[in-house]
Amino acid sequence: MKRLLVAFMLVFALLLTSSFLEPATAKSVYCTQKCKGRCSKAGLNDRCVKYCELCCEKCKCVPSGTYGNKHQCPCYRDLKNSKGKPKCP
Repeated sequence: MKRLLVAFMLVFALLLTSSFLEPATAKSVYCTQKCKGRCSKAGLNDRCVKYCELCCEKCKCVPSGTYGNKHQCPCYRDLKNSKGKPKCP
């Protein structure tokens, strides 16, 4: 009986933690896909995707197209780096 209770608690804990991790994974997939498209024509593709994903996670959006259109996402547009220049590609 004790083993059954321990097994049940373990399965319950696994299900509970997986439900918390799923939305974070889904958000990451969304940002990754959107940023790969946004940075597809960038010269430094890896750097572009890295910063785009950081901005996407914070702002929950990525402007359409490969360049410009930042008016579609004001948060993305307004993020600045430590030098006061635009952070998001």
